[in-house]
Amino acid sequence: MQFKSISFAVALIVVSLPPVHAAEQARDYPNRPVRIITGSPGSTSDIVPRFLASKLAGVWGQQIVVDNRPGAGGIIGTEIGAKSAADGYTLTVGHIGTHAAPQFLFKKLNYDPVKDFQPITLLSVSGIALAVNTSVPANNLKDFIAYAKGKPGGVNYGSAGGGTSSQLSGELFNQMTGAKLTHIPYKGAGFALQALIAGEVQAAFLSTTTASAQVKTGRIKALAVLSPKRFSAAPDVASAPESGLAGIESNVWFGLFAPAGTPKAIVAKINHDVTVALTTPEAREALLSQGAEASPMSPDEFAAFLKKEIDKWGKVIKEAGIRAE
Repeated sequence: MQFKSISFAVALIVVSLPPVHAAEQARDYPNRPVRIITGSPGSTSDIVPRFLASKLAGVWGQQIVVDNRPGAGGIIGTEIGAKSAADGYTLTVGHIGTHAAPQFLFKKLNYDPVKDFQPITLLSVSGIALAVNTSVPANNLKDFIAYAKGKPGGVNYGSAGGGTSSQLSGELFNQMTGAKLTHIPYKGAGFALQALIAGEVQAAFLSTTTASAQVKTGRIKALAVLSPKRFSAAPDVASAPESGLAGIESNVWFGLFAPAGTPKAIVAKINHDVTVALTTPEAREALLSQGAEASPMSPDEFAAFLKKEIDKWGKVIKEAGIRAE
């Protein structure tokens, strides 16, 4: 009986011990290599995680592997991320096409953008510019809208493909202005840019990352960024309100996600260390040179940001009747 009493007392002590402090849960993280799944090599979605890999490897003392998984607009890699262990050792870079729009575009999606992921932080934001061929007789949004309305259905805009941020921006523009631009999809932003330069299309909604160099050389005109204020990576391009269209906002963004169920302490550690890396002058200059801005935020702020993006683009997609092909 005495041994039973002692055992019972020990059991009570163990059960009543307070939960391990959050900081202690993340104390040993990471103790092996970490993988970051992202899109095509050389794209903005690739540049940011490679910068982070170089910085976090020194902080964490572990190898950070950038795993490029191009295809289906990033959905292939995102599916892998969704099915990975929730331990912080597989992270995924997501964007509008993987986390805010695909649930409205595809009849079947092999992951849930919300339920299968834990938002960690926003990484970077690029502006979306309405760019036009140099032959278009408009130098601001107000004049372009008038020009497009004078040719209903006769003004084409190129995009990086169906369901991409460049198409969604065009449909948002149509819905807000009644311009009725005709969508012409291409197999990537680079192809849409070349089509715009060649005059195959009169307009395109391109990220500042894609368009800035061609705007500077005068091969295309950027009428405005679809933002309430000027974008620091393209300071010479007017904001939408300055150019005659208030209330429209569209950006290209990339964020970092972990599988749902990843311990909060590990998420907090990753968020802290990524935020420190992205708020350095080196990070700012590296991203500005690519037409982007570092934009870290807390997990809760990123989750709220993502909800707004899902609500906004879901509405645009439904009203436009867009379906993935």
